[in-house]
Amino acid sequence: MPIGEFGRPPDLPVENSPVLTTPMYWMYEMAQASLNPARAVADATRLLYRNPLNPMSRTQIGKSIAAGCEVFERTTRRYAKPEWGLDETVVDGLRVPVSIRTVWEKPFCRLLYFDRLITRPQRRPAPRVLIVAPMSGHYATLLRGTVDAFLPTHDVYITDWADARMVPLAEGRFDLDDYVDYVIDMLHMLGGDVHVVAVCQPAVPVLVAVSVMEAAGDPNVPLSMTLMGGPIDTRRNPTTVNNLAAEKGLDWFRNNVITKVPFPHPGVMRDVYPGFLQLHGFISMNLDRHMDAHRRLFEHLVSGDGDLVDKHRDFYDEYLAVMDLTAEYYLQTVDQVFVRHALPKGEMTHRGKLVEPAKVSRVALMTVEGENDDISGLGQTEATHALCPRIPDDRRVHYVQPGVGHYGVFNGSRFKAEIVPRIRDFMSNTGEGRRRATLAAG
Repeated sequence: MPIGEFGRPPDLPVENSPVLTTPMYWMYEMAQASLNPARAVADATRLLYRNPLNPMSRTQIGKSIAAGCEVFERTTRRYAKPEWGLDETVVDGLRVPVSIRTVWEKPFCRLLYFDRLITRPQRRPAPRVLIVAPMSGHYATLLRGTVDAFLPTHDVYITDWADARMVPLAEGRFDLDDYVDYVIDMLHMLGGDVHVVAVCQPAVPVLVAVSVMEAAGDPNVPLSMTLMGGPIDTRRNPTTVNNLAAEKGLDWFRNNVITKVPFPHPGVMRDVYPGFLQLHGFISMNLDRHMDAHRRLFEHLVSGDGDLVDKHRDFYDEYLAVMDLTAEYYLQTVDQVFVRHALPKGEMTHRGKLVEPAKVSRVALMTVEGENDDISGLGQTEATHALCPRIPDDRRVHYVQPGVGHYGVFNGSRFKAEIVPRIRDFMSNTGEGRRRATLAAG
C-alpha cells in the first residue's frame, strides 16, 4: 500500500498541484490513447491465432503469438472497477442468494449492504458488521474475501469509496475530517447495534470517529471495533513505507505526485494523487515478482493450463484496477500519520477539537496483526490498547497471526481459518457483554 493513506487534515490548507506535475495526468491519458490501436491489433491477432479453424492455432508458433498478444494487451490496458461476484452464500448449511444494494450515499462514498435473502425464520438476528474498506489505491472489492468470510454468520455492510476522478469538482473537497464524519454518519444510520471492522488505513479514522462519539456521549457508538493491520503508531517497528515519508518530507509529495484530473473525466481539474502513480508504487515494491508472474502467464497460455491462467487473470484484474485519491486527503495522511505521528502523540484534532481515545470505554477493542507485515509493522496496531486505557481488560483482545504478511491479515486461507473465528467469538462475547451491562444499568 502506498505512502499517504492515513492521517488527518493539516493546519494549513492544501496547495494546488504544482506547475511541473499538472500536465502529468494529461500525458498519461495521451499515452493510453496512443496504445489503443496497438491493443486492438494485438487482440485481433490473438483471436486469429486461437481460432480453431486456423491451422496455426495448433502449432507452437501460433500458441506463442496468441500468448504474447494477450500478455501485451493485459499489461497495457486500463482496468475497470471489478464486480463483487458474491451472488450467494451458505447460511446454516443452506445456500441462499445475496443481493447487494446501496443503503446510504454521499458524493465520496456509498454504503453497500449484502442482503442475504433468507426465506426461513432465524432463531436470533444475525450480528451486523460494518467493514470500513481502505480509501487507498484499490477499490473496496479488494476485500471480497473479507466480506465472503463474514456473510454466512453476519449481516455485512461495507464502505464503497468513490474514485476521486469521478467526483465533480462542484462536490467540494474531501479530507480526513470528512472521512471521519462519513463513518460517524454511517454508524448513526445503523443505529449503534453494530460491530465495526477497519482494514488497514481506516484504523486511524475509525478510532478517531469512535473517540469523537464517546467524548460526546453518543448512544450510537458501535458494540466493538476490530482494527486490522492499521498504522496507529508508525514509530513502532517502522517499515520501508513508513520511513519513505519521513525521508522525503511533505513538500516532496506535494511537488511530485499531485496532479489534476484531465477532461473528459467527471472530476476534471480536481487535484488528486492519481491511481496510475499508486499502481507504479505497488508494482515497484515487488517488480521481480510481477515480472515473473507475467512470464509464467505466457508459459501457461502456451501450454494451455487454463486453471493457472484464470487464477492470474482474477488476481491481476483486481490488483491492476486502481482509483484516484483527493490531494488534500493524501497529503494530510502523509503529514499526520507518518511524519508527525499526531494520534499517538495526543495531537490529532477533528473539526478543531482534540481527539481523546482515552475516553473510549463502551466500545470493545480487538487488534489483529500479521507476523510478516511489511506495510504496518508489528506493534503499530497494538498501540491502540495503550491509547484506550478505559476499556476493561475483558473487552479487549490482541492477536498476531503467524506466517502472514499484510494481505494475509484480511484475506486468504489463514484469515478464514484462524482470524475470522477469533473475530466472530470476540464480537459475540462483546455484544452480549454490552447488552448485559445495559440491562444492569437500566
